[in-house]
Amino acid sequence: MTDKHATVKAQVIGDGAGVPRTDGRPSSTAEAIRIELSEAWGDMGAAWGVTPAIARVQAYLMARQEPLTEREVREALGLSHRAASLALAEAEAWGIVERVPEPRRVGRRGPAGTAYLAVGDHWQWFGRVIAERKVREGDPIIAVLESKEREAAAALAADPDDGELASLREWLAAFLVFVRLFDRAVGLVPQLEPRELERSLQLLGRIPDSTILRLFDLLGGLPDDDVIDLVEALSRLSPTAARRATKLMSGVVRTVAR
Repeated sequence: MTDKHATVKAQVIGDGAGVPRTDGRPSSTAEAIRIELSEAWGDMGAAWGVTPAIARVQAYLMARQEPLTEREVREALGLSHRAASLALAEAEAWGIVERVPEPRRVGRRGPAGTAYLAVGDHWQWFGRVIAERKVREGDPIIAVLESKEREAAAALAADPDDGELASLREWLAAFLVFVRLFDRAVGLVPQLEPRELERSLQLLGRIPDSTILRLFDLLGGLPDDDVIDLVEALSRLSPTAARRATKLMSGVVRTVAR
């Protein structure tokens, strides 16, 4: 935490910590925790490819759980007007913050002000971040690798005796396959409905690691075509047929495993 925010925390906690507010201001203790969380979230944002200011804004809005104006966000996080405006605009571009009418202007004269609200569905904004990172990072690096692989192939065709060039071209081709596979796996996440993603990961969380590792060992001993055919067949079943097939398969597998 910066010295500035440490001072803010001391002032906030010292101002009636734990006493419920009746003037519309946030709880002292809760606000100190939110600011600390925002600072930590900002530090972690860099690892996700998100600038600290954007991550801090998202975390603060998530923790407040209500629409806030740019000024309220700016003053809470100690940002300049420019920094807060840019962070909110970028957070909106990432799909993790949404613009909404300012609730506190309801009933007042004049046009409604603009407020910002964090996307409350964690699975939804997680998918949006993955999709945005793919566009910003995954797709460009694949384009670069494809270009360099073609460049190396053309150069090798002109000078087939260059062993170092041949080795480089072979490595580029193999690395491109790896990056494409990884990019495709990452790209599937945003295509899932938030509830589908949530349920899939919850189910995965209920399966012991040892079971998952045994399954990978089993798949390693099966021919690729057999695995692909099985997955393709399962994907075409209706939910009712899938339930019947699952029960039948479970019984057969238990019998065979004895």
